[in-house]
Amino acid sequence: MNLEKFFRFTFWVSLVGLLVFILDFGYDQSITNQHYLNFFYLLVLLFGVISTTLRYFNDFEKIKRKVIVFDFISILFTISVILIHFLTHSSLKDESWLYDDIWVKIAIFLTFLREFSELKLNYNTSYLNPAQLFIFSFLIIIILGALMLMLPNASHGKIDFINALFTSTSAVCVTGLAVEDTATFFTPFGQTIILVLIQIGGLGILTFASYFTYFFKGGDSYKNQLTLSEITSTQKIGQVFKTLKYIVSITFIVESISAISIFLSLDKHLFNSLSEKIFFSVFHAISAFCNAGFSTLSSSMYEEGFRYDYNLQFIIILTFVFGGLGFPIMVNVLSYIRHVFKRFLLKSQQRNLYRPWVLNINSRITLVTTMSLNVVAFFLFFIFEGNNTLAAHHGLGKVVAALFEATTPRTAGFNNVDMAALSFPAVMITIFLMWIGASPASTGGGIKTSTLAIATMNIISLARGKERIEVFRKEIADISVRRAFATISLSLIVIGLGTCLIAIFDGHHGLLNIAFECFSAYSTVGLSLGITASLGTGSKIVIMFIMFIGRVTMLSILIAVLSREKYTNYRYPREEITIN
Repeated sequence: MNLEKFFRFTFWVSLVGLLVFILDFGYDQSITNQHYLNFFYLLVLLFGVISTTLRYFNDFEKIKRKVIVFDFISILFTISVILIHFLTHSSLKDESWLYDDIWVKIAIFLTFLREFSELKLNYNTSYLNPAQLFIFSFLIIIILGALMLMLPNASHGKIDFINALFTSTSAVCVTGLAVEDTATFFTPFGQTIILVLIQIGGLGILTFASYFTYFFKGGDSYKNQLTLSEITSTQKIGQVFKTLKYIVSITFIVESISAISIFLSLDKHLFNSLSEKIFFSVFHAISAFCNAGFSTLSSSMYEEGFRYDYNLQFIIILTFVFGGLGFPIMVNVLSYIRHVFKRFLLKSQQRNLYRPWVLNINSRITLVTTMSLNVVAFFLFFIFEGNNTLAAHHGLGKVVAALFEATTPRTAGFNNVDMAALSFPAVMITIFLMWIGASPASTGGGIKTSTLAIATMNIISLARGKERIEVFRKEIADISVRRAFATISLSLIVIGLGTCLIAIFDGHHGLLNIAFECFSAYSTVGLSLGITASLGTGSKIVIMFIMFIGRVTMLSILIAVLSREKYTNYRYPREEITIN
């Protein structure tokens, strides 16, 4: 057997190992079966160590320094797991935490990750265009997630396929609508599955796969880069992997800071153990950054003991606002901060020589729109809900609670008040904010802030008799205007159709509640007026479709379905259509 065949064989062994440990968690095992499984885990880890070691003998010069560091830590960790779990079981019997099965599972995952990264991924656009590839990747993860949630140890009760599929769809589409209580119905294993689905859904499985391939191999084919540039909305093909690096790095940095901040803000008396407190912190950090809205609390932030924890609520706000800004905006803002810092260090004469345009027009429009929406929504909620759902809050706490209420509808999905008790004006404001959603290329949904900004500027330009949309000494391209209005039209068609269908299936819930649910599903928000769990099967299927369409966007689905027109070298005479 040559090395290439051995490496390929090790990958399949590690993949089987990954599937086996998921099933191991999902089912109760007899002592005999557990012994067989442990022996198989040992083989997987040994194959992984041998495979990684052989790569250095095979072609050491091509291996990058950062990969060497990763491999060294990974091998050291794996060997430690093998020694402790399989060879020295009796010598460290007083250190029970060392024998937790989680260490074996982590070692197997690292083995799979290393072997998977060596595969030659080929996004063949001859069969699937980028839009189709993007959509199918989400469908596959949703189905796999549903099957895993149906494992016996994933929940305290039996869950049927429709409810499992609904939960998986909601997690992958980072929505947060739930037909089963995440806190009480799902076990820690089931909650971990949901958490993984949220993380994968927030960034996309292709983002993860491509980044780790790039990390270990240092590049990819031109075709793959072209495909990824369309999926990640990267304007320059040469910057695809730099964009992926920024996306993954920013995600894990923000989530880590958020998890640590949440952990430090929590009252330890609210948890039964340290591990439970850590899991709570990590779960809510990832759920917030990905704008998923899932919580391990039955009533989200409205739960007793957390309702008045304003530090926790403020951390959650910062986390989901960062996640909703969009990765290109965050990168651009970081570049601007670095530029301002450098200018501050320069002498006053050098400082005024040249002022480059660092903060681009996308960032300016997004930041202005986001800030405007948050400020206006804050004052409106403070006015309409001050003596209603916010009546129990006082002083600075009332400000934080109102800010939470104002920002969470824009795809975050957490709630710190009783949603069913909202006044009618607050419900309508929430629906409008949900429809707008987050910013482009973010973990959030909705029509996006840039779409609202372009539509508003277009109205103002038409009212002023201008033929062009101009802002910040730039002209907005016609294609952007067309996309914006296509996005608005398609969103209203999908939401309207969904509302009509659910009104037919479950009309007794009331049109306002149904419309609220559909807006929440399309914009992947997760807020509800309390009807999700009581919906019938037909309505659940409709909501699933709306969540999926909202995550991948209707425009992407149309691009995937319709054949693209080739450019022609002629143009018809232009004619103006009467509008009003």
